[in-house]
Amino acid sequence: MIAAPRLLGHLVDGPDAAPPLVLGPSLGTSLAVWEPQVPVLARHHRVVRWDLPGHGGSPAGLLPDTAPGATTVADLARLVLDLADALGLDAFAYAGVSLGGAVGAWLAVHHPERVSSLAMVCSSARFGEPEAWRERAALVRAEGTAPVAETAAARWFTPGFAAAPAALALTADLRAADPEGYAACCDALAAYDLRADLARVTVPALVIAGRDDPATPPRHARELADGIPGASLTEVGHAAHLAGVERPAPVLAALLAHLSAATAPGPGPSAGEPGRPEAGRTGGEDSRYERGMAVRRAVLGDEHVDRAIARTTDFTAPFQDFITRYAWGEIWTRPGLSRRTRSCVTLTALVARGHLDELAMHVRAALRNGLTPEEIREVLLQAAVYCGVPAANSAFAVADRVLGEERSR
Repeated sequence: MIAAPRLLGHLVDGPDAAPPLVLGPSLGTSLAVWEPQVPVLARHHRVVRWDLPGHGGSPAGLLPDTAPGATTVADLARLVLDLADALGLDAFAYAGVSLGGAVGAWLAVHHPERVSSLAMVCSSARFGEPEAWRERAALVRAEGTAPVAETAAARWFTPGFAAAPAALALTADLRAADPEGYAACCDALAAYDLRADLARVTVPALVIAGRDDPATPPRHARELADGIPGASLTEVGHAAHLAGVERPAPVLAALLAHLSAATAPGPGPSAGEPGRPEAGRTGGEDSRYERGMAVRRAVLGDEHVDRAIARTTDFTAPFQDFITRYAWGEIWTRPGLSRRTRSCVTLTALVARGHLDELAMHVRAALRNGLTPEEIREVLLQAAVYCGVPAANSAFAVADRVLGEERSR
């Protein structure tokens, strides 16, 4: 009798009949790295999160050989396929962070029949020089994960987020990781180089970068997006390597837009959501509304959106529903322009039409989308040439006030 293969530690959320979505973690983290996105993703997908060997709920002994230099990304990918087979997933959408993204890219190249779409978050086609990973593996085998845990927060998060509860919890996961499992994953990263094979990724692909990521800087994401045919790229401002933890809303919004084209809409959010009329909505409209609300919150901020919802009346509710579905759910979610570029276009249009209240709101949104005050100034100078000096004069006054308010916060 052949024994069933031991499986990666995993959690499954969402309806059994929904389209499957497999989520891979970053080196040193557990599947908790995806917790900010799972509640929304699981409304329309059967979400499967897995732990790397020696991390979270996965023992290091799952790997065939943990001797120095033995483990490859292909070994990790085969464990993911074993898990998918055990769960009855013939094909699935895949999203992964860092090493988890590399596993997805390897699957998309070598098993394209299993992967329906791919999202790589703060990942790379090659994670630096192999020797650095071999040295880290040797350090962890000799001294455990404590030395790398001491410096993890500086790689994973921006300074202002490193002491947040979510950041501390993930650092604790790293301290608890099995040294052999962690070191084996370092060996896999040392041997990984997919640069020559990126053109073989033929599924719809999304690349997400943290603009302040020291581990896989945005140039790594651009290399992925340039090498994978038709891939789209989203850069998240004010986020380091674990962008989905530090800036969960922009990452979620990008994923929802990416996944919506390839998966059938499922049941919408529960009835009774404040400010949202439910009558007559189809499944597709539910999906657009949900994507739109995620992007709207990511761009404008929860505080602004909550105020708008609180002010909604029976008379204005259809308009709120319209702009959420159409402006935010169909236009802002399109992959053809980055969110930074959309902010530049929006600022210019508002200057041209003299919509100063909306301009103030979108100056704040531009900051949220990663534009610097200097870049906003350049947009307004450009608008002065093509929209007129009086319009730009008023726009500069509004923007100066808003930027001053933001600096004083």
